[in-house]
Amino acid sequence: MQYRTLGRTGVQVSSLALGAMNFGRIGRTSQEEATAIVDAALEAGINVIDTADMYGDGESEEMVGKAIAGRRDDIVLATKAGLPIGEERNHQGSSRRWLVTELDASLRRLGVDHVDLYQIHRWDPNTDDEETLSALTDLQRAGKIRYFGSSTFPAYRIVQAQWSAREHRLSRYVTEQPSYSVLQRGIEAHVLPVTQEYGLGVLVWSPLASGWLSGAIREGRDITTHRSAFLPERFDTSLPANRTRLDAVERLAKVAEDAGLTLIQLALGFVTAHPGVTSALVGPRTVDHLHAQLTAADTVLTPDVLDAIDEIVAPGTDLAPQENHDTPPALLNRSLRRR
Repeated sequence: MQYRTLGRTGVQVSSLALGAMNFGRIGRTSQEEATAIVDAALEAGINVIDTADMYGDGESEEMVGKAIAGRRDDIVLATKAGLPIGEERNHQGSSRRWLVTELDASLRRLGVDHVDLYQIHRWDPNTDDEETLSALTDLQRAGKIRYFGSSTFPAYRIVQAQWSAREHRLSRYVTEQPSYSVLQRGIEAHVLPVTQEYGLGVLVWSPLASGWLSGAIREGRDITTHRSAFLPERFDTSLPANRTRLDAVERLAKVAEDAGLTLIQLALGFVTAHPGVTSALVGPRTVDHLHAQLTAADTVLTPDVLDAIDEIVAPGTDLAPQENHDTPPALLNRSLRRR
C-alpha cells in the first residue's frame, strides 16, 4: 500500500480508501459481510473509511461503527451530510441548523465522539458559504470534527469557499471528493487544477466508473452488474454514449493485457497516478471484490501506458457528460436562466 499526505493536514492516508456506500440495503451487504470487508481492508493497509448519512438512511454509518469498534484510533474516519434524508424539507443542505443536528446523529450511528473528516456532500445553492463554514468551524472547535471538506463541488464553488473562509477568518475546506475515472476525465480541466492550487487533498469516487472498468462489462457479454439492475439506462449499449464507453473499455482492456495488468489495476493505477489525487475510493460489495481491487495497491503505470490511455480517452474529456454531478444548477433548471 502507498501512503500520501492528505492535502496540507499532515495526516497520512492510504492511496486506496474504503467507501462504504454499499454497506446495507444499497449493496445488499450484511453486517457480517461489512465487517469482513473492513477487516480485510485494514489488514491490507487501508486506513481511510468513508461513508455518509444518506447511505441507506444511516444504515451504512451504523454498520461501519460496529465494524470499527475497538480500533477507531487506527482509522481516518470520514462521513458526509447534505443530501436529503427523508421527506422533511429542512433535513438536507448545508445550513447551520441541519449540519449541527445531523453531525450528532452521525456520531451516534457511528458510535464515536468525533469524525476525522466531515464533508458537504454536494454544494447547496440555497446556503451562503459563510453560514456553512462558520458552522463547520464551530463543530471543529468543539472537537466533533478534525477537518472538513467538500464533495463534488464545481471548481468555481471550491474557489469561492476558499475566499469566503479567508474573508471571514474561518477554517477552510481541506479536501474535495470528486468523481474521476479513465472514462470521466473532466475534472482534469477544472477541478484538479483548483485543488492543486489551494493544496486540497483529493479523494476520488467511482474510479471504476460504476463498474464499467471492473472487467465485468465487455463486448458480447450480458451486463448483469449490481448497478445495472437499478440504473439500466447507464448501461444500455444501444445508446450512443454507452456504445462509446464500451468501445473505449475494449481498447483499454487491450492496453491492460499488453501491460500485464487487470483492467481494475489499470483503472485504479490511472487515477492514483495524477499528482492532484490523494486516494481512490473503492466501494466493494463483497470481500472478493475488495481483493480484486487491492491488487492495484502498488500499481504504478509506466509513461507509455499512460500515453496509451490518453490516446483512447483524451485528457479532460468526459465520455458521459450527462452523468456529471457538479453541473451548475442553472444548466439543469431553466427557471434559473430566464427572466
